Amino acid sequence: MAANQASRAATRRRRQLWAGVLALVGLVLLVIGVTIADGVAAWVEVVVAILLLVTSYVVQHLARRETVYQPDERR
Repeated sequence: MAANQASRAATRRRRQLWAGVLALVGLVLLVIGVTIADGVAAWVEVVVAILLLVTSYVVQHLARRETVYQPDERR
């Protein structure tokens, strides 16, 4: 049981890390797309940035769901 919980904790930490990386890359692309890029490239960067930020939110939600919504006997 302890090994299973350790595995779940490692998976949660890994998902949180990926969510953070995706959010950071999304924010950087958003800043570049709004400030530096011009024309079609700016729109492409902004759309990709928004997709990365939404993906980051989904990954973070999946990681938190396992912690918050687990049955009481597993806590």
